[in-house]
Amino acid sequence: MTDKNSVLTEQDFSALHSDFKNAPKSDVLSKIIEQNGINQAAQDPDVQVRLNPVFSVDLQTGSVTNQKQSGRCWLFSLVNTLRHQFAAKYKVKDFNLSQKYLFFWDKIERANISYDRILATASRPANDREVENYLSFPGDDGGQWAMAAALVQKYGVMPVSDFPETANVENTGAFDTVMNRKLRIDAAKLRSMVKDEKSDEAISAARKQMLSEVYRITAYSFGEPPATVDFAYRDDDKKYHRVSGLTPQQFYDQYFGVDLDDYVVLANSPEKDYNQLYSLPSQNNVVGGKQIAFLNLPMDVLKAATIAQLKDGETVWFGNDVLEQMDRKKGYLDSHLYRYTKLFDVDLEMDKAARLQYHQAEVSHAMTFTGVDLDGETPTKWKVENSWGDKNGEKGYFTMSDDWMDDYVYEVVVHKKYLSDDQKALLKQAPVELPAWDSLA
Repeated sequence: MTDKNSVLTEQDFSALHSDFKNAPKSDVLSKIIEQNGINQAAQDPDVQVRLNPVFSVDLQTGSVTNQKQSGRCWLFSLVNTLRHQFAAKYKVKDFNLSQKYLFFWDKIERANISYDRILATASRPANDREVENYLSFPGDDGGQWAMAAALVQKYGVMPVSDFPETANVENTGAFDTVMNRKLRIDAAKLRSMVKDEKSDEAISAARKQMLSEVYRITAYSFGEPPATVDFAYRDDDKKYHRVSGLTPQQFYDQYFGVDLDDYVVLANSPEKDYNQLYSLPSQNNVVGGKQIAFLNLPMDVLKAATIAQLKDGETVWFGNDVLEQMDRKKGYLDSHLYRYTKLFDVDLEMDKAARLQYHQAEVSHAMTFTGVDLDGETPTKWKVENSWGDKNGEKGYFTMSDDWMDDYVYEVVVHKKYLSDDQKALLKQAPVELPAWDSLA
């Protein structure tokens, strides 16, 4: 029923018009904003001084990668941390791993676990909130650090030269359309089989056929990954090397040897309790693989651990909301980049907890910290490796103000050795399970 007091009348329109016309400099501001656009009119001209791209801790990481029109940032960011370690250890400038290789297996694993979730919730209505979440983007590109780690742990890695980028991974729109439709059709069939009380054997046979079809679509679209690594390269000293006959798992163990279980995701989600371990089972991608978990801590802990890891020469994966207060072309990330409140004379400010709680915030992107500028031990700005190619920012690198980290960084991945004993003890507690629609999902 409509509240009669909410109906807009001619008197209301007249009052709105008067308020607008009586606002200071309304005519001038209207023309400026109309002709230049909101962001151009609101941008702080002093930002280029604050974000001068010079850093006291600056890891040499070479050229950036480019995920192009795909949602694979979570894979690119983990691969970036690994490829930088290989490049430094074996003296191979701009070495790169195949993101497509891990993406291929993510599509197979994600379909498989999707069937598990559909069957587990088959007794619920299709408009149940959790079921709706599973059906919203069943073949999604996006992911979490633990999902990438789970793929590396199960499938290993391979050089990009063995399984290079191709059209459908550089622009995943058409593939995602097909895969989302396929998985929703499969969901409807599996739910009907459960409703009709089909046997476990019949359901198992149906899902095996469905997964075979998913594999066919993926292999046609991306190509099938090679079973072994065949990789020849010259190092920076011009010495020739060849790696052949190793499985991708053996290649990872022999040339990387990084135990990803030694790393932990530290979250800063202030609408939740601090010093608490959380899990997000709805987004796990590998059945029996690494589980998504976050240790929620104050931001100063995340910063201290990130700085310690950078000082030790290792880059840091982090999850963030890159669509907020960002100039893509210039590579600026600054909480005061666009002064919307000042421009419109309207309070448009929200704190981090409120943004997460009221869906203004989301973990929309993953990038890699490669440097930080310190005033003593206090960070003032951060160097960020993005995966949007070298035409954005400073040859692909962005500069982030420290307050942008406070406001829009939600997760960092660091080695457990940078935690205190008390913080390590928190990792042993039973995690609080987050729903599929949580703000960190």
